Formats: sequence, structure tokens, C-alpha cells
Amino acid sequence: MSHPLAQRLQGALVDRPLLGSLMLIGAIGLFWGGNWPAVRFILMDLPPFTLRAIGFSAGAIMLLGWARLSGLALRVSRKEWPWLVVTGLFTILGFNLATAFAQLRMPTSQAAIIAFTMPCWAALMAWALLGERISRRQWLGLATGQTGLIVLLGPTALEAGIEELIGPMIVIGAALSWALGTVLIKRRGRWESHPVVITGWQFAICALPMLWLMAWRESPPPISAWQDSTWLALGYHLVFSICLAQMLWFRNVNRLTLAQSTISTLIIPVVGVGSAIVLLDEPFTLRVLLALLLILGAIAIVMLNKRPRP
Repeated sequence: MSHPLAQRLQGALVDRPLLGSLMLIGAIGLFWGGNWPAVRFILMDLPPFTLRAIGFSAGAIMLLGWARLSGLALRVSRKEWPWLVVTGLFTILGFNLATAFAQLRMPTSQAAIIAFTMPCWAALMAWALLGERISRRQWLGLATGQTGLIVLLGPTALEAGIEELIGPMIVIGAALSWALGTVLIKRRGRWESHPVVITGWQFAICALPMLWLMAWRESPPPISAWQDSTWLALGYHLVFSICLAQMLWFRNVNRLTLAQSTISTLIIPVVGVGSAIVLLDEPFTLRVLLALLLILGAIAIVMLNKRPRP
């Protein structure tokens, strides 16, 4: 059965690639931004390895199951497997595991801010691995966005002791892992398999070590002891962060330049901080507002860049 509205929307996105890119960025920012407080709620009941084992396993089952029902080929060519494994270990396993442990050592809002220094690392890695030129306009957007993150972080980093810096250092490692994985996705170029299939297999691969570590190191509470907030947060985490956002991110990296795709992630900590204000009753200060304006300005500078004349 045909769906005229869906066909019309798809045609509009094809004819207007900027609109499609902005919609992708908005969806990723909403889904991953809201995931930060969701993970914080889950960690109140579940330890990190258990959380990631559940998330990665559910993501693999849901995405590969949906791909099979949709008639997509689950087979991945032999030449794509090394790229699939390596990029999955960096973008999914390394980033998600590090951020989970970091949130046990520091406030969620600060962890979200530090994690999205990722565009800086990705831009530097892109020079060496991709030879991708970064224009002055993109450098301006990058500087504006990072200024917003610095404003949002404030003086807390300078006041922290050695013990309190462990959490931020773990998050910086997460940002480096995500940046390298993103650059390698771009380095691969055109992927033959569908993004749903690629992401599903990456989750399956990353789930294996998490299941082993969960069984070896952790003793999670029984399901009957989970709080209602844990169930709600876990549902959001599995559907919107694990499945939808991760798949859209893979598509976004292949759709945009490396600088555009990475700088576009700066909207995520804005959503994360905003959701923390609503859900955790954190104050909305002038510093938060200024950071919000700077980060949104950075995205506008990069995404509204005029195309060069042919």
C-alpha cells in the first residue's frame, strides 16, 4: 500500500539535502541528549557492565530482527567485516562503556559536556587519516562550539582535585574513542550493507565482552527489585538511543563531511543539560543560556555554509 504523505516527505528530503541533514541532527540531538539522564537513572539500579550488556544485546536483536523482517540482507561482505568490527569497538563499546563508568564518578551534565569535545579530536584525526580540509568557516564553528562547552563547564574543572579528575579523564577517553571510530567510518567510504545491518552487527559484537564481564564481575539486582524509573529510562535508552540514534549517526557520518557531522553533535549536551534541568531539577542559569546560544550558533555556522560555485 502506498503512503502519499511519506512519499512526499521522502521526496522533499531528497530535493532538499540541507533539510534532511538538519532533521537528522535534530533527531540525534534529541535522542542522545535525553539519553544522558536516562542512563543516570538506570545506573541507580544496574551496574555498568550489566547496563551495556542489556543495551548492546537488545540493540542487536531489535535491529537485525527488523532488518530481516524488512527483507534486508544480513550478510556482510568479507572486506567490510574488519571495518565493521573496528569502528563498532570505538564508537559503540569504547564510548558507551567509558561514559557509564564516568557517570558514577561525576555529575551527568558535566560528563555530557566533556564527552562532546569529540569534534576537536575528530577534526585533528581527520587531517592525518582523511586529508580532509577544514575551512575557515568550519574552524569558526568549531571554536564557537568549544567556547560554548567551556562556558557551560565553568570553573569546576579548575577546582577539582586529583581524585575528582578521574571521571573527566574517563570521559575524555570516551570522546577520543568516538572520534577515532567516526573518522574510520568516513575513511571506509561507501558501505555496501544497510546502516541497520551494520549497526546491528556492531551491537552483537560489542555485546559479547559485556555479557562475559557482567557474569564475571557483577551481581545485578533481580528484575523485581528494579524501580519504575529504571524501567522507563531503560525503555527510552533501548529504543531511542541504542537503536534509532546509533543508526542515524552512522547515516549522518556518511551523508555529511567529517567536520559537519562531528560539530553537529554539539547540540547533544544542550539537550542533555536541558533534560537534566527538567528531570533532575537543576537550575537554568545565565551561563547555561549563553552556552546554549553559542552551541546552536556553531551548528548554524557549519550547516548553513554556502556551497561553492561549480
